[in-house]
Amino acid sequence: MNLKYILLPICLAWSSIALSQGLTISGKVADSLQNPLDVANVVAINKSTQALDGFGITNPLGEFKINVKKNTEYVIKISYLGFETKEIEIETKEEDIFLDVLLLSQPENLDEVELVYEIPITIQGDTIVYNTDSFVSGTEKKLADVLKKLPGIEVNDDGEIEVEGKAVTKVMVEGDDFFDGDSKLASKNIPANALDKVEVLRNYNEVSQLSGLTNNQDNVALNIKLKEGKKKFWFGEITGGLGPDELYVAHPKLFYYSPEFSLNVLTDLNNVGEVPFSLRDYWNFTGGTRGNVRPNTGTSFNTNTSGLGLSTTQNNRANSIDSRFGAVNFSYKPSKSWRVSGYGIFSNANTLLETMATRTFISTNEIENTQTVADQNTSLGLAKLTSNYKPSNNLQWDYEILLRSSEEEEDISTLSVADITDTILERREQNPLTITQNSNLYYTLNDKNIFALEAQYEYADEDPFYNVLRDVRPFVGIVPTNTEQNNFNIGQRQFNRTNRLDAKLDYFWVLGPKSNLNFTLGTIQSGQRFNSSIFQVLDSGDQNTFEADDLGNAVRFSFSDYYLGVHYKLISGKFTFNPGFHVHDYRASNEQLGTEVVDTMFNIVPDVFINLQLKQSESLRFNYTIQREFSDINRFARGYVFTNYNALYRGNRNLESALFHRAQLNFFSFSMFNQQNIFANLVYSKRIDAFKTNTGIVGINQVNTTINSNLDDETLSGTGNYQRTFGRIKISGRSTLAYTNTFNIVNDVPQNSKSFTQDYSASLGSSFQKAPNLELGYRYTVNRYNTGGIETTFFTDRPFAKLDMAFLKGFILLADYDYYFYRDKDQTVENKYGFLNASLSYQKPESKWEFSIQGTNLTNNQDLNQDTFDDLFFRTTEYSVQPRYILFKIKYDL
Repeated sequence: MNLKYILLPICLAWSSIALSQGLTISGKVADSLQNPLDVANVVAINKSTQALDGFGITNPLGEFKINVKKNTEYVIKISYLGFETKEIEIETKEEDIFLDVLLLSQPENLDEVELVYEIPITIQGDTIVYNTDSFVSGTEKKLADVLKKLPGIEVNDDGEIEVEGKAVTKVMVEGDDFFDGDSKLASKNIPANALDKVEVLRNYNEVSQLSGLTNNQDNVALNIKLKEGKKKFWFGEITGGLGPDELYVAHPKLFYYSPEFSLNVLTDLNNVGEVPFSLRDYWNFTGGTRGNVRPNTGTSFNTNTSGLGLSTTQNNRANSIDSRFGAVNFSYKPSKSWRVSGYGIFSNANTLLETMATRTFISTNEIENTQTVADQNTSLGLAKLTSNYKPSNNLQWDYEILLRSSEEEEDISTLSVADITDTILERREQNPLTITQNSNLYYTLNDKNIFALEAQYEYADEDPFYNVLRDVRPFVGIVPTNTEQNNFNIGQRQFNRTNRLDAKLDYFWVLGPKSNLNFTLGTIQSGQRFNSSIFQVLDSGDQNTFEADDLGNAVRFSFSDYYLGVHYKLISGKFTFNPGFHVHDYRASNEQLGTEVVDTMFNIVPDVFINLQLKQSESLRFNYTIQREFSDINRFARGYVFTNYNALYRGNRNLESALFHRAQLNFFSFSMFNQQNIFANLVYSKRIDAFKTNTGIVGINQVNTTINSNLDDETLSGTGNYQRTFGRIKISGRSTLAYTNTFNIVNDVPQNSKSFTQDYSASLGSSFQKAPNLELGYRYTVNRYNTGGIETTFFTDRPFAKLDMAFLKGFILLADYDYYFYRDKDQTVENKYGFLNASLSYQKPESKWEFSIQGTNLTNNQDLNQDTFDDLFFRTTEYSVQPRYILFKIKYDL
């Protein structure tokens, strides 16, 4: 029987039982003039236990409703800042109750309500404050466990925090940055027992002078408030564990916070597949760079890495992963006007990946089956130092320097079975270095005139090396290999150096409390050098470097953009209008083979932002931008470069820019009245004169280049999310749809590729404080691909369940189970597998010691699946994963 037909009645029965155990107290809160009071707090205190059994917040009409137990005596407390707190004693029976509440003004006691009891949620303008003790059950181990139980906050599978559908860009603890630029480190490392309150800072801007002048609707930050016993004291935990087959884990963590100084030390050593900081995290880590010097200027110019791209894990799972991680974060305030902060991160991982894949090449109808083993070693380093100087409210200067360095090595063994069978050995090495400096100065001359000068300088140095050893001669007619060798040993060296400066000056002329003009003067200056060579290693050990112009590169590339921008912002009623435009003067040149190609352009690109603020926490936003898109040096270098054992790439020195249109519509609604969170977005984009891949393919071997084409690319995507809490029961639903329609050139023939991906999920979970909590859910994914008239569709059903339970005064049981049913429409691929993880821990009340046993992949699943597509082939892949293991762990709270 299909699992969804089992889970559905279980969910319905369980939720109906939970909801039937209580009743609703509703009502209306107003002042003495019968004006409704928005965001007033209403709590129900159980008279016998003095516990908070329910709470609510009024909506703009002053209405509230809370769920409580039947046949119980309560004290209902209603409070609102500036008004006298009112208490009403009631005894519930079997029927719902309605209360009409009138509050009297008492301005001299604004803060009295805070001294009486802890309110679960308070709203103060753009700030929402959660009292965490009102939501936790005691089974929580880290910050992520607590955040998942707070209305409006979610933590995705990667540990990244989202608030009301928006990614959290900054996490602070007691006002100090916690590894600025990444929310995952905070969610997975801050101990749950240290939390007192979580503050959500909406419309967040680090520069107070610019608040209200710029559009910050998508900027969300968190500030964690600690319990009193955690301030000015060292705290943390030391965790260690052992298991069979020499398995081990060690997680020491140390924290210190005071008003002048804070320090966080995180370490993680394990060989059980837990990934504290992945290669993907490293490249996605923003470093939290301040300012807004690059986005929204009308120019898209990315100085991309020329690295070869190491293999990545799926869901941080692989055949084996051995990780070593250490990180230090500090903040120091020498004076009230000056703060110095920074961090250092080091991560080393040895990863073994085993995959089996099938690729169906569309234009040639070739099918390639591969078995691949990749042995990967990566050492990643990040270091950042930040200085913030603010001698007055009118002047602020920020400076920061971020260093990013890595050593990456990968050895790959592949058995390829297609029209011929070939054993392929590959090696990839790269040691990229990037140094980024930011200097931002903000000055308020007076209430009408504000200046912002932001500059960013980036230096990048890359040296990827590639080596492939094949039995079959590669790319006959292009690479003139010596055929009198036992095999074909090809090497490739690349060197890429980038110097880039982005700078802009913003002048804000404040016309009134609801309007301003913004004038922008800026520039992008970039210079790059790229060298590459291909050689053959002979049986004698000598190297034969190919001297042909097409098999090497010596390129210089420069890009220049001077621009002027004008924007007008107006708030009229519920609407905010912010139209504008940028005027650009571009120059790009590439020098190679003794000649120079220069491209110049004068361009005007408009943009518009419109916000309809329906309510305090409900809005509809529209954003439309046009960007001129340019490529960097990698696409201009005309010499061949290996990108894979069966793929060569050749740049196009006559490449021109493309035009990128993007329209986005966002709806957001968050109601504390019924604890309902809704957000949806719709994005449409279109590329004109787009960059296209022109591919010549024979069998499974391909030669690619990039051209401009009048065949436009279009994408349309949408996301919708619904979340609502009924007492202690939370229901969630989410759907993501994405449609792409692109064109590329294959064997000189335009080829149309379409994809339609659908992802639906729904869950129902409880958040009881003194009872077991269960979450049941279902996720359904459909990936439909159509390239060159050939269509294939993949389906994945994924029911899941999570349990956390505290029992017998000190025992905690945690378990989660995910089941996968993966298949294609033609029934040629099918795989069923599941992952069960569980842990049982014991910590005696008031004791600092915790003992636990942890089981991972208890179902002993051996692999998982993924499917992808591009203009050349469909691919379905099976990844081997780490087998079942058991760990015995001990934790000591410092």
